[in-house]
Amino acid sequence: MHELGITQRIVEIVSEQARGRSVRRIVLEIGKLSLILPDAVRFCFDVCAHGTVAEGAILEIVEVSGRARCCGCRAELELEQPFGRCGCGGTDLEWLSGDELRIREMEVL
Repeated sequence: MHELGITQRIVEIVSEQARGRSVRRIVLEIGKLSLILPDAVRFCFDVCAHGTVAEGAILEIVEVSGRARCCGCRAELELEQPFGRCGCGGTDLEWLSGDELRIREMEVL
């Protein structure tokens, strides 16, 4: 489960940025194409935050839809998984969004 390592790193970054202040809330963006499971991050968060300035913080996760552009016909389409097929039949797709993992916001005291 690579989400444990990812969540540990998120807590490290948040702790560094908080500079000793308590973190009340963290908002993450996780793209649907990133292969990161939001529920697994939620599961790991309390364990990773224990004993840090992020302990007790509310974790909000915003899932970002996958969007791609067909390299053949240039049409844009939504993706729910990291592969797909355009209406024209093309499978050569350029990802536009959905592979994000970003700390969008944090609230500190």
